[in-house]
Amino acid sequence: MRIDVWSDIACPWCYIGKRRLESALEGFEHADEVEVVWRSFELDPSAPVPPVETSTVALARKYGGGPEQIAQMQERVSELAAAEGLDYRLDRTLHLNTRDAHRLLHLALQVGGPQLQGSLKEALLEAYFVQAKDVTDQVLLEEIAVSAGLDTGAVRRVLSGDDFDAEVGADVDQARAYGASGVPFFVVDGRYGISGAQPTEVFAGAVERAWAERQPALQTIPGTVSGDDAGACGPDGCEVPQR
Repeated sequence: MRIDVWSDIACPWCYIGKRRLESALEGFEHADEVEVVWRSFELDPSAPVPPVETSTVALARKYGGGPEQIAQMQERVSELAAAEGLDYRLDRTLHLNTRDAHRLLHLALQVGGPQLQGSLKEALLEAYFVQAKDVTDQVLLEEIAVSAGLDTGAVRRVLSGDDFDAEVGADVDQARAYGASGVPFFVVDGRYGISGAQPTEVFAGAVERAWAERQPALQTIPGTVSGDDAGACGPDGCEVPQR
């Protein structure tokens, strides 16, 4: 079973949602048969490279209310992140463009599948939210990607060109086709869409339900004969119909 997750590197709720999904899968009996694929979504495709201001300043300009009000909001989000074991530094995160990070995630998926992509996704989110690093910096992106397991040459080729740019755009288009206007957005087995960083039990319920629907209960069809005349073999041998 596959779970597709649309998210952005610079989305604080996306990291929280990732942890809650992971918690749900930890309690799922068939978790080793579930693949999580990370899809691209850009909250602000026009964000600059390199960044020129903090996310606090950028949000205050966008929504008004001043940096103090935005800082209070960020503090509340940080408290929720802490409950999931995440130590956010939202007062230091930068307003930046995430396109190159998304392109590297597509590279990871292509060469190493969901497991390698998941390792890179985690490393990028930690770099941005916990370490408050500039994830537009190509030297840093190369370091993170290679540490996650990607080949140096492949990473440099992607960062120096436009490889996987179309794939990022296709992900965004698919999210819009699903009706997702924000992230995180989860699609469980192509059947159930979940919008936002919902509580762990919501993810657990969706995963259990989708799995059950993939594994329908066996329905036994009654035969025209029964007992010894039905003809069957077991550990003690084969039945022989009586005349």
